[in-house]
Amino acid sequence: MSLSVRERCDAIEECYEFMLAYAAQGVAGEAGSPNADQLRTLLARAEEALVGLADTFAAAVAEAALEPAAPYRSFLAVLDRDALDSRAAFQLVLAQPAISSQLVDNLNASIHVRALLTDIFLIDEVLASRLRSAQAP
Repeated sequence: MSLSVRERCDAIEECYEFMLAYAAQGVAGEAGSPNADQLRTLLARAEEALVGLADTFAAAVAEAALEPAAPYRSFLAVLDRDALDSRAAFQLVLAQPAISSQLVDNLNASIHVRALLTDIFLIDEVLASRLRSAQAP
């Protein structure tokens, strides 16, 4: 099943928000947190949402026939790199036998994750703005 732009963004944002709360708990290992399973589930969903993220946005840009196309292509290349880097960080965390609050705090602070979130907010707002403009009378 192919995830939509909105589903992908929601999965990534929900995971990030949960990670902020998890990091604040001061958990030394998963055994100390009733939320550890939920964290792993959200991390896995976010990691899956990153696969093909730039392609999904590219399809939305093409569907909206946004011009000029070159700036969109350039930015989507940035988004793709940031998604790949963030995915590697998520996979590294998921590979650990126990996920502490400190580990999640470090993931939250990762420049790759922060860049990804900023990329998503930027392109999502550009698309929304352009679609609103196109629908205005």
